[in-house]
Amino acid sequence: MHILHVVGARPNLMKAAPVMGALARWPEARQTLIHTGQHYDANMSEVFFQELDIPLPDVNLEVGSASHAKQTAEIMSRFEPLVLLYKPDLVLVYGDVNSTLAAALVCSKLGVPVGHVEAGLRSFDRAMPEEINRLLTDQISDFLFTPSADGDANLAREGISSAKVHRVGNVMIDTLVRLLPAAVKRKLDGLPRRYALVTLHRPSNVDDPEALRSVLQILLEVKDKLEVIFPVHPRTQQRIAEFGMDASGLRLLGPVPYIEFLALQRKATVVLTDSGGIQEETTYLGIPCITLRDSTERPITVSAGTNVLVGQDRDKLRGELARVLEGKRRPHTVPELWDGHASERIVEVLQKAGQPKASA
Repeated sequence: MHILHVVGARPNLMKAAPVMGALARWPEARQTLIHTGQHYDANMSEVFFQELDIPLPDVNLEVGSASHAKQTAEIMSRFEPLVLLYKPDLVLVYGDVNSTLAAALVCSKLGVPVGHVEAGLRSFDRAMPEEINRLLTDQISDFLFTPSADGDANLAREGISSAKVHRVGNVMIDTLVRLLPAAVKRKLDGLPRRYALVTLHRPSNVDDPEALRSVLQILLEVKDKLEVIFPVHPRTQQRIAEFGMDASGLRLLGPVPYIEFLALQRKATVVLTDSGGIQEETTYLGIPCITLRDSTERPITVSAGTNVLVGQDRDKLRGELARVLEGKRRPHTVPELWDGHASERIVEVLQKAGQPKASA
C-alpha cells in the first residue's frame, strides 16, 4: 500500500512523525512525504526533522505565504500532478491548516481515498479559517481518526457515517511521550524556579495593537513575581517592533526546537498560549494553561481541568494568573487514549481495512 502524507506546518509534522514511524513497521506500507511549504523555515525545519526522526520531504511544493484563497488554490494546482504521478492508495492529511483542506479536495476530485488525522475537532467559531478547513475536510474524508469522544459526537451530529470514524487517541501525545525523556535530560541554563511560558501568534492577539499591548502590560505586571519566558513567533516579533512596544522586561527568545520547548513546558508554573497543540500538551503534562482565545476546538482540555479560556478579558487573565501565583490548582485528568499509542491504532485500522476504496 502506497501512503502519501501531506504536511504544511510544524504542528503537522509532529502529528505525521509518529504515524510514519508506525507505518514503517508495516512491511506492506510504502510512504511518500509531501511538504506544501505553507509554513517553512529552512533553519528551524531541518532541526525539527532531526528531532522527530523523520526523513526530509520527498517534495516541497514551496507555496509560501499568501491569502487563504490564493494559498489553498496554489497548493491544489501544485499537488494534483503529484497525485497523478504517485498514484497513492491513500493520502493522509493532518490537523486543520490550508494544506489539509487543499490536499483533501484534490484527492476527493480524483477519487483517491483520504484519511484525516485529528478529525472531528470543532471550535464552533466559523470566523476561524481553521474551523472551515476542519468541517470541509471531514466531510470528504474516507477515514476519520479522532482524538477524543467529543470528536466522534461532532461527526455524528454532522451526519458522517460511524463506519468512517475511528477513535484512536491523540497523535500529538505520541510525539510528546517519545521525546519527553530527551526533554527531561535537556539542561536549560539559568532557568528560574518559577516562570510563565508564553506563546502568541494568532491575529486576534498580535495584529491588534491594543490587544497585544494589554497582554504585554499584564505580563510586565507579574514579571517580578513570576518571570516570563517568551519564545517569540516571527509574526509576533514583527508586530512588537512595528507597534513600537517595549517588552524588554520579559525574557524574549527566538523560536526554539521542539525538545527544548517541551523541556520549558514541563517545568513551567503556567503556560499562556493561543496555540491548539500546547493546550493538549499541557493537559498531558498537568501544567496550568491559560488560553487567550474565546473558543477552543479542544474542549476536552478545559473539561480535563488544566486549561482555561480567557479570550480578550484581561481582568479574567489577571485573575487566572493570581490563582496560579496563589498555588490554586484545578484537578485534572489525562483523556482516554492519550497514551502514546494513537499512531499504532491508526495502522491497525488501515491493516484491517486492506486497500481502502474511495466513498461513492
